[in-house]
Amino acid sequence: MKRREFLEAVTTTATVPLLAGAQPPDILQFEKLPETVRGDMRYRPLGTTGELVSLIGVGGHHIGRQKEEKESIEIIRQAIDAGVNFMDNCWDYHDGLSEVRMGKALQDGYRKKVFLMTKIDARSREAAAKQIDESLKRLKTEVIDLMQHHEILRYEDPDRIFAEGGALEAMLAAQKAGKIRFIGFTGHKDPEIHLRMLDVARQHKFKFDTVQMPLNVMDAHFRSFGQKVLPVLVKERIGVLGMKSMAAGMILKSGTVTPIECLHFAMNLPTSAVITGIDSLKILHQNLQAVKTFKPLSNEEVAALLKKTAEKAMQGEFEKFKTTNIFDGTAQHPEWLGPHDKGAV
Repeated sequence: MKRREFLEAVTTTATVPLLAGAQPPDILQFEKLPETVRGDMRYRPLGTTGELVSLIGVGGHHIGRQKEEKESIEIIRQAIDAGVNFMDNCWDYHDGLSEVRMGKALQDGYRKKVFLMTKIDARSREAAAKQIDESLKRLKTEVIDLMQHHEILRYEDPDRIFAEGGALEAMLAAQKAGKIRFIGFTGHKDPEIHLRMLDVARQHKFKFDTVQMPLNVMDAHFRSFGQKVLPVLVKERIGVLGMKSMAAGMILKSGTVTPIECLHFAMNLPTSAVITGIDSLKILHQNLQAVKTFKPLSNEEVAALLKKTAEKAMQGEFEKFKTTNIFDGTAQHPEWLGPHDKGAV
């Protein structure tokens, strides 16, 4: 949706308090995000892009897990029919299978109904350009709405991306050619690395359109993206994409919160879209119900959720994407990063 349509829509607002600490809690109050409601779906602006995106997004990794392709396509299309317009994916998910399946699901008129995002792993211009073109081909589209540098996990990742011959050059070239519209980055390891990526971007006079990061009920207690990165993004009006609201189900195993509580906590933050893993129609309907029943949480409700999770969250036991490399695809497959081109660090 374009900005003109957004301004003409009837808007409501979502409060976005964030509890920064648990003993005693400090509450950071952010400005309210405009929110447009159509039917049972809610839409929020994506930074300064002029786009409206659905409050939940379809996570690309999970729609590659089904044994049958037709089930993946059915999940994606039912989500779109229900008003979900944010589609997440990545060049490396299931060796490209997730992009292939999403590309097929977006045929028959579905492509024009969505804001399509995917990610690349490459750090060099040469490898990044190749991955961008492969993603376009798999997704069966001439343009991808948002392309993100994936898995910014290492302190040297920003240096490689912004160096001469680095991946950003390929992104900018693709943007100029009309292959991609907006540029962002993702990561799940440490908020300090996100801050460094933003700092290196400033040094190069570049501003990202979006940043994707873990935002959940346990993040507030351990190496918190919500405490450290979120205020910067809000201040600079960069689109916030939340992920790992349940930490791939690990938070649920703590026995402290329900799936709906996890989703409502993430929705209560100034996130444009909460990207959710949907590997079945049952989970899709659960997540749609979370949107339908969402109401801005009071400070007391936020405090209660964080109090319930505080003890088990302190050591990162249920956020293993921060403490181990089991979620680090590029650590397990360094060849995805591509060669160190001349000038890259």
